[in-house]
Amino acid sequence: MAAPPLGLDEVRDAERRLRGRIHRTPLLTCAGLDRMAGRRLLFKCELLQRTGSFKIRGALNAVRSLVEHSERTGRELPRAVVTHSSGNHGQALACAAQAEGIPAYIVVPRTAPQCKQDAIRAYGAILVPCDPSDKSRAETASSVVQETGGVLVHPNQEPAVIAGQGTIALEVLEQVRAMHSPAPAGAQQKGDTKCQEPSHFPSTQAPYVNAVVVPVGGGGMVAGIAVAIKALRPDVKVFAAEPSNVDDCYQSKVRGELTPNLHPRDTIADAVKTSIGPNTWPIIRDLVDDVLTVSEEEIKRATWLVWERMKLLIEPTAGVGLAAVLSEQFQAVPRDVQNICIVLCGGNVDLRSLTWLTDLSGKAE
Repeated sequence: MAAPPLGLDEVRDAERRLRGRIHRTPLLTCAGLDRMAGRRLLFKCELLQRTGSFKIRGALNAVRSLVEHSERTGRELPRAVVTHSSGNHGQALACAAQAEGIPAYIVVPRTAPQCKQDAIRAYGAILVPCDPSDKSRAETASSVVQETGGVLVHPNQEPAVIAGQGTIALEVLEQVRAMHSPAPAGAQQKGDTKCQEPSHFPSTQAPYVNAVVVPVGGGGMVAGIAVAIKALRPDVKVFAAEPSNVDDCYQSKVRGELTPNLHPRDTIADAVKTSIGPNTWPIIRDLVDDVLTVSEEEIKRATWLVWERMKLLIEPTAGVGLAAVLSEQFQAVPRDVQNICIVLCGGNVDLRSLTWLTDLSGKAE
């Protein structure tokens, strides 16, 4: 088995760089969704993260790595950081760059949700529009790098970004351990938010995690999580979940070779429309146990269920993981894989675009 391009040490380094700079997002449960899934579910609520998604982990780790390198070598900070993004990574990189006083240029497809475009500008970044294709995104970003003399921070193939996303797994494992060894009454870990652990889930009954289900687009999050999980708990299954309309990760797994979407179809899960790449593919190939695909209707239903049952305003991309666990395909997963952690990856919802709700009314039950 080929060695992945990064390991647990890099994820630990990212954890150090991010300490005190990001939120420690809660793990929550929902008894109603447990009954529907026939398993016990833990939801890692990255929609409550800074900038509204997990992406701040990777972006901030990448920027802090550049700052540390500058401090270590005595060289000046980069003239700019540049990326291309469907929205969430762009917001995260803009936020991270603003904190360090570095100009940011974000290449964004013209079709990206307006709320994400607005947030990128609000963090002080310069937004550069492009056509909605991986080719246009990459070519436009390359041109901006040449024009600005900036540094490209790829949204999912940059090793520092992948390592930053892997800190999700470290937190999940720590939080589950805390459920088994509860702190004294009234105590709270530094950096935790209130209700860090679900109060209706007694610590003596808290499950160990048997599997983690992660939405996949470019693969940075699932790759980082897989690196950390398989290093610390190799018995835990790692599942990637993606829309069947953009199933490049699934096709790559089936064929045993990187198979990008050359002509991706439309999907409501806009944040995972991009394809996995050369740095995330070897990790996914070697460390991700399986890839699950779900339909647009399944994504819509799962998103609706989280809104109604958990009162969490996730974006549809974050519904992909729950959709996979509720799917018929997941029934083939052995029943001893009973305790499932689902990453709710983001909550940047464009409320003006929810016309699909009228078509879904009554189907969520």
